[in-house]
Amino acid sequence: MKQNDENLTGMEEQPPRPKPLRKLKRISSSNDAFNEYPPVNNEYHGKYEVQQEIYRGQHEAPAGEYNGQHEAPSGEYHGQHETPAGEYHGQHEAPAGEYHGQHEAPAREYHGQHEAPLSRQNDGMGDIGRFVMKADTSSDEFELKGEKHFSLKDFIVKSLAVVTSLAMIGALVVNMPIFVDKKTGGNVSMVYLLKHQQTMAKEGEIDKTNFEYNLNTETVAEDYNDGLDLSQRIEGQYSILFLGFDEDEFNTDVMWVVQFDIGHGAMNILQIPRDCCLPDYTTSESKKFNSIYSCGNPDINPPIQRVVNAVQENFQIPIDAYMTTACFDIVRMVDIIGGIPMHLDNEIIYEADKIIPAGDVVLTGEQAEWFVRFRHEWMQGDIGRMQNQRRFMAAAMLKLFSIVETDGKVQLYNYLKKFQEEDLIYTDLSIDDMAKIANFASTLTMDNVNVNMVPGEDAWYYPDYGTEEKYSVYSVHKQETIDMLNKYFRPYQMPLTWDDTALVELVTDHEYSVYDDTGASFDELENATEPMRDPDKKPWWKED
Repeated sequence: MKQNDENLTGMEEQPPRPKPLRKLKRISSSNDAFNEYPPVNNEYHGKYEVQQEIYRGQHEAPAGEYNGQHEAPSGEYHGQHETPAGEYHGQHEAPAGEYHGQHEAPAREYHGQHEAPLSRQNDGMGDIGRFVMKADTSSDEFELKGEKHFSLKDFIVKSLAVVTSLAMIGALVVNMPIFVDKKTGGNVSMVYLLKHQQTMAKEGEIDKTNFEYNLNTETVAEDYNDGLDLSQRIEGQYSILFLGFDEDEFNTDVMWVVQFDIGHGAMNILQIPRDCCLPDYTTSESKKFNSIYSCGNPDINPPIQRVVNAVQENFQIPIDAYMTTACFDIVRMVDIIGGIPMHLDNEIIYEADKIIPAGDVVLTGEQAEWFVRFRHEWMQGDIGRMQNQRRFMAAAMLKLFSIVETDGKVQLYNYLKKFQEEDLIYTDLSIDDMAKIANFASTLTMDNVNVNMVPGEDAWYYPDYGTEEKYSVYSVHKQETIDMLNKYFRPYQMPLTWDDTALVELVTDHEYSVYDDTGASFDELENATEPMRDPDKKPWWKED
């Protein structure tokens, strides 16, 4: 053992003997397995061993072959960084105008889920009709979904086109005759209904069928058209019954028939005295005209119809519309239009603390009410008041002309609208009707506007039941009234005869005729003096 150890230690260390090689199996080149593995012809992608025309590794591939990360030449590679402009559609490399990915699309291009700024996505409205805009700080262009290069100008133009189209469609709808007019039964448009709505007809609607017109075909043709486009009973004229109620709104202290003679360019006003006696039309013991509204035939309704019937049957003037107001409403109406300029010869003392000074004044609403109601000092009482009311009407007409000339017709229509909104008048006229009438009135001159009072005289009326009680009334002069009506108020009708009217004379043997011809134009009334005063009725506190 020692010898062996020594031998071993004394000897140099010998390299290990190689193991014998395994015997390799020769494989035919035609073997199918060799064609499958290793893939030397067109499969292998090793780093160094593949032949030059075969290798597609990271660095060694020659031009035209490699599709790796860095080596691919222009036109071939579609990787992340190497592709030239116009080729790559990856995340970062795609040039402007090409990529539609998540981050790379330039402004005005991408409409994906996350990239589009200023979007209206995920708002519950769906995709149809939704637009996504992305502003370019260097341009006024925007993009709508599915449309490219949409400019702000195009957006405005298209928006205006849409709005205009909708407006045109709306205009067609509101002007189409798809509604039924309750009055005529015909088809009308929404515009027609709105323009002709009678929001102020709180007195009801009058019956226009119970009257014979007796049209004079020698004066006017049956197919005559005056061009005013109103619902008229006789073409060429339009008559409005105007009633002014007392402070209790029971009796009508002001009763006018305002007739517009459109064919002749004139206006005629008939004043009916409040004390005018019409025995067959009221249950009031006095039988005065001013009680017909409240005390007329109870079977006739609405009450305004009672007054309309009395006017038509006694004065044979067809009434087309009505208008009513209370004396205290005059206050607000005058204030709305800015007052009524007038000249007063003397001061008017309505009450001790309600005085209108003499001279040139602009009547306020309150002063206008005092003026039209004042009658205490007039020698002729209520007749004197009616004469003074004529002066007020003439001044109001001048104010109307002034409004149209200074502020225009639109302002006049605004005043009418204000009267409606504040419920100052009741009428079956629509705003459109009033505008047409006001427009016609504004074309008149002061000498084409005439006012007449029903001819007659003061009288006593004794009730039928045989008592000695009597009432002071106004008795109509029938023939003089007929003549006046034929001259001014029947321009297109046959002349009125004695048997055509229901007027009753209480005094057949007339004592005086001072009121038989009271006609005057507004031009004459503009400078007219006040009625005669009774010195005995002067207030005791008034100094001489």
